[in-house]
Amino acid sequence: MKSMVVSFNVNGEPRRIAVTPNRSLLDALRTEAGLTGTKKGCDVGECGSCTVIMNGRPVNACLVLAVEAEGAELTTVEGLQAADGSLHRLQEAFIECGATQCGFCTPGFLMAAKALLDENPAPSADEIRFAIAGNICRCTGYTKIFEAIAQAARPVTQESVR
Repeated sequence: MKSMVVSFNVNGEPRRIAVTPNRSLLDALRTEAGLTGTKKGCDVGECGSCTVIMNGRPVNACLVLAVEAEGAELTTVEGLQAADGSLHRLQEAFIECGATQCGFCTPGFLMAAKALLDENPAPSADEIRFAIAGNICRCTGYTKIFEAIAQAARPVTQESVR
């Protein structure tokens, strides 16, 4: 199968990669772009481990063809960490709340939560549950994940910084 070049911005950096027309965005990100933080779980859109943000919306990268990302703005879990190495408030909350166990599903949950908080910085409990409904965790029972997202959504005050 003949390859084609796809151009997009990922984590703020322009990328041009050669892919076959049937290559998934997930495989292209992991293999061609070297961004292995996005996990390959079910490969059929059921588990959410491959969630990335594409043009402001969470998508299952296993269901999107790489060619569909032409011109897109993409954010992967690698894009959460700041250039100085500091963690995103969601990453910090996941650590503080113990929201990871095996960690395989964590990148997908982080990206689904980031998309939610980008759109709605103060979501209700139901909105958090809805935003992560497409992500499966087999270890934590979701309670700590929910608590971490709710914690990250709280406004930062002088008292919470202490």
